[in-house]
This record gives sequence, structure tokens and C-alpha cells, in this order.
Amino acid sequence: MIRTPELLVEYKRDGLVEQEHYGYIMLCDRERIIESSGESANYPFFLRSCAKPLQASLMIDYGMDKEFDLTEEEIAFCCASHAGEKVHTRVADGLIEKFCIKESDLKCGVHDPLSKTERKSMLLSGDKVRLVHNNCSGKHLFMLGLCRMNGWNLKTYDELNHPLQQEIKKKIYSLCELKKEYPITKDGCGVPIHSMPLFNMVKGYLNLFLDPKYEKIKHAFLNQPYLIGGEDRTDTKLIYNSEELVAKVGAGGLCIVVNTKTEEGLIVKICDCDMKARELVVIDSLNNLHWAEINADHTLKTLHGDIVGEIVTHL
Repeated sequence: MIRTPELLVEYKRDGLVEQEHYGYIMLCDRERIIESSGESANYPFFLRSCAKPLQASLMIDYGMDKEFDLTEEEIAFCCASHAGEKVHTRVADGLIEKFCIKESDLKCGVHDPLSKTERKSMLLSGDKVRLVHNNCSGKHLFMLGLCRMNGWNLKTYDELNHPLQQEIKKKIYSLCELKKEYPITKDGCGVPIHSMPLFNMVKGYLNLFLDPKYEKIKHAFLNQPYLIGGEDRTDTKLIYNSEELVAKVGAGGLCIVVNTKTEEGLIVKICDCDMKARELVVIDSLNNLHWAEINADHTLKTLHGDIVGEIVTHL
């Protein structure tokens, strides 16, 4: 299985190449790969946080959205890799109350908010970091809510043999049209995460976001982009600056975008996981496809604002 990623991004400082970032780009519909850069040879990559809307589809399958009268904001938050701002923790606290659980039930672990503004605010106020500041707390709250609804054990929901995780596996394999077993490991937040070829990731997104059954999830993305990410988050920028695009980033250099009008999907995978390179490749790809018109800064500047180079994408 030979993988040959392509050079996608160069950082040029005064004409000299300083950084190079390799990866893959794939444009697909549900039946075929329309165009691609880099040969991934059906190599499986882990879905990371791109799994979140696929996992959250179980909310609709089980009627959890109706059982708990979930708002559009709450559905979006359950799919989010959020920045841990007050708008996010407010929704998290509401879900904890709705699901009759405790914050301590969350097994996602603690990290500082991704939002620089929120980190600064908490430092000045002396507020302590909470579990709900974790960017994956929405996913974990969805999982706990589904466990509460079905009477499943809340203490072991993060284990692969738990009924919840078995249902998630079946759902992901169905949406992504996987015909064989692929490696499974633990995501950064501790729950099982599945791997698959890039094409199957896009298939999963197209099968989810183009299915009228899951319109609530699609509309949550389209109408609540700040809940999906937040301050300086790539997926939030992409959705804000378009009318029909759904987008979700994942660790490991991933970003998946669905054009709900053309019914096509784009996936970008940056091999060294550089977030700036990922964002520029995605934005420039969307602009080239005429899916969006998004301005992106390609200049390299000193701390004094002097332009000393450029970031070049090769698409």
C-alpha cells in the first residue's frame, strides 16, 4: 500500500522555501472520486473529530432530539469541536440539566479553552477550567444523553464494548459504506475512533447531510456555525462565508466540506497536521471550485507588520 502525498503548501521567506506541507485533496460525489491530488491508495486514516456529526446521527435515529426537545443550538453543540467560549459552556450546562447528569460524568478530560479571548478572560477572572471547556464536551454530552435515554451504563460509555459505542460503530460503517474492518483506537478525548479511506469519509458526510432524515443536523451546521467551532475556527469561517456549505475539521490535518447544492464533497488531509496549511488549502480549493469567495491572508509578516514572504498553495 504505497501512499504518495503531494506538495500542497510552501512557505517562502524572501524567495527561499522555508516550510513544505504535503497531503491529499479529494473531490467526490457519492459514486466516484471526481478529482484528487496525492495518491492515498485507500490507506485508512482516523476520522478524529470529523466523526462527530456521523456519531450524532444517532440522536435522530433514536428520537433523542424529540425526547429531550433539543434546540438547533444544542444539536450543533453535540457535533462541535468548540472553542470553549461562554456561548458554548452555556449550552453545555443546559444539556447537563436536560439529561439529568453531572458534569463529572464526562470522560473527555480537561484542557484550556481553544479560544484565546476566553483563556485571557479566565486568567484575569481567576475562573477554573471545567470539563465543559474541552472541545469534545458536546460529543460526550450527546453520548451520555443517549445512554440516559436507553438506560445504558453511564460510567463505561467510553469503552468499545459498551452498547453506545457498538451502535456508533454500526452507524459509521453504514453511512461510510465500509465493507471490511478497519483499525480502531482511542481519540484524544478517550472514546473509540474509527479509521477508513478518505473517499469513505466523504461518502459518510454526503450520505448524512444529503439525507432529508438528518435535516436537523444539516440545518444546525448551516444556521449555528459559531456553535460548531467558534473564535478563529476554520469550519466556522467556511460556513459563515457561504450559503450551502457544511464543514467540519478534525485533528490529524483533516477537513471535510459538503456542498449541499451540488451534492459533492471535498476532503483535505495535511500529513504533518499543520492547521494554517490546512485552512489555506481548503479555502483556496473552495474558491477555485467557485463554492465560496473567502479572503485568506497568504503573506508572511514580521511582528512589526513588514511583509517578508508568502504562503503558496499548489492545487
